[in-house]
Amino acid sequence: MLGGLLAWRWRWVVVVHLPAAAWGAFIELSGRLCPLTTLENHFRRRAGQAGYGEGFIEHYLLPIVYPEGLTRGTQLVLAGVVVAVNAVVYAGLWWRWRRSR
Repeated sequence: MLGGLLAWRWRWVVVVHLPAAAWGAFIELSGRLCPLTTLENHFRRRAGQAGYGEGFIEHYLLPIVYPEGLTRGTQLVLAGVVVAVNAVVYAGLWWRWRRSR
């Protein structure tokens, strides 16, 4: 959620973080499964393990990070908070870069 703050220290992080954040927001907001989840399940099955039907976030992070009884509405709010926080951070970073010129 706060990956944009790394760009305040290391400018090159913007090149990595913005595409990754955009992809994560797209996957989360569209309700799609990340292709990496499909790939993980493929390799799990090849290793003789069971795959899982839900996405990576639901499988690994929901029990740890998200509140119990997460609804689609709550999921959208959480995604909105992540996008808003990063938008504010990058707006401040852009302003800082522009001012230093």
